[in-house]
Amino acid sequence: MLKGFFNVPNPVNEPVKVYAPGSPERKELQAALKTARAMQVDVPMYIGSEEIRTGNKHPMSPPHDHKHILGYFHEGDASHVEQAINAALGAKHAWENMAWEQRAAIFLKAADLIAGPYRSKINAATMLGQSKNAMQAEIDAACEFIDFLRFNVKYMTEIYAQQPPVSGNGVWNRLEQRPLEGFIFALTPFNFTAIAGNLPTSAAMMGNTIVWKPAYTQIYSANVLMEVFKEAGVPDGVINLIYVEGPVAGDIIFKHPDFAGIHFTGSTGVFQHIWKEIGANINKFKSYPRIVGETGGKDFVIAHKSANPKAVAVGLVRGAFEYQGQKCSAASRAYIPSNIWEDVKKYMLEDLATMTVGGTEDFTNFINAVIDEKAFDKISNYITKAKDAEGVEIISGGNFNKSEGYFIEPTVILTQDPMFTTMCEEIFGPVLTIYVYNSEHFEEALELVDQTGPYALTGAIFSQDRYAIELATTKLKNAAGNFYINDKPTGAVVGQQPFGGARASGTNDKAGSMINLLRWVSPRTIKETFVSPEDYRYPFLGKD
Repeated sequence: MLKGFFNVPNPVNEPVKVYAPGSPERKELQAALKTARAMQVDVPMYIGSEEIRTGNKHPMSPPHDHKHILGYFHEGDASHVEQAINAALGAKHAWENMAWEQRAAIFLKAADLIAGPYRSKINAATMLGQSKNAMQAEIDAACEFIDFLRFNVKYMTEIYAQQPPVSGNGVWNRLEQRPLEGFIFALTPFNFTAIAGNLPTSAAMMGNTIVWKPAYTQIYSANVLMEVFKEAGVPDGVINLIYVEGPVAGDIIFKHPDFAGIHFTGSTGVFQHIWKEIGANINKFKSYPRIVGETGGKDFVIAHKSANPKAVAVGLVRGAFEYQGQKCSAASRAYIPSNIWEDVKKYMLEDLATMTVGGTEDFTNFINAVIDEKAFDKISNYITKAKDAEGVEIISGGNFNKSEGYFIEPTVILTQDPMFTTMCEEIFGPVLTIYVYNSEHFEEALELVDQTGPYALTGAIFSQDRYAIELATTKLKNAAGNFYINDKPTGAVVGQQPFGGARASGTNDKAGSMINLLRWVSPRTIKETFVSPEDYRYPFLGKD
């Protein structure tokens, strides 16, 4: 094994800056926010070596201040999808034949650029464009994406180092990991800048070329990512960034013979539609496309009667309301035993009373805006229905207003029906529904958790009883791809908790691990015989 040859910097998780009052990073970020708000950017599509401005401009605004214009992006059409595919295919030969360590160097440089000179810019763009507070932006846009890049380089080198352990006399067996034949489509969500960066780069790192379509509400920070990629040295055509409606892209991409795979994060409904489209056109492709997706969730917290009420309360308010619940992993349903409920409720209400709602530039605000008017209307409709339902009580929050920004108070719903709508359907907003169960019926509650809804992304058990923890871990083994013990069900860290779920929550290909990178290569085994046989006869042939 070529140990020295495969030696790359050992990754460690990027330290999270705290942005405390008076700290240098806080001052730098505030300056970046002020600069960004004071200008309007003109965001092109990036296809091959071209920056394309169509003139069909769409405004970009902070969700918490939707009357302010941060700039405009240029929307494309079907011709730009074709152009991006051609650019990706045109760049493919040179890129896949570039030595792996050269590709690695590009993405390690990108990580260092984000850790250094681009840190405040990417965080400010995420705060303004996606309404994340300073801590949420730092964890996402800076630290998590830096970790994705550095850890993925390490996983890449380990994949390439894997070789057959035995060759035998006169034979040399070896393994080659080829990029997929064709182009990869990266379809990325609004809620994590890190995911928007990781989906195209993880596949590109393995020698693939990419057509990347971000959510329109994430384009403001996607443009900064593209600046980083260009400065890091990603060659033209390797990652092509386009802004078109989903059906426009899908109608071309999912019928193209060179479509090799999709890397997706988004809703379950969209992913299932994409899967059907790919299946309907399967005879058109050169090879079977890789379908990798992380989709919806209805993530749970269940507490045992032995749980620490204060820990449960903090786990719920953080897990449910950080980034307004707009995380695939956000706590959305909770099952609390009757013996600790009053204490859990008291601690939750105390914490919620201190949470302020407002814009991200005010660092005293813990809760900011949901992403857009469509999301606001959907979430507020769930709250309105809960207000009118029998056996349902809103014990905190319940107010919303979109006159200046898409603000929804963190809302806690208490229901007597464990199958009430908000216990079952994905809401993707700051709404937590709680069902209080008889503290002596823990096993029945576990069954309820497992059987409610189609999702299986994240979940958590709070307990001081190890037998209860073991029971929950066993009974809920298929209910969550990321399972937490005495912690909130959010906050997976690259290199520590590879992320992904199954059932209706996706293909569980674990972003931030070697598992995911293996999806973007196609192995070829090579056997070389040094002295070939020259007689077909085996020794057993012949008479005694």
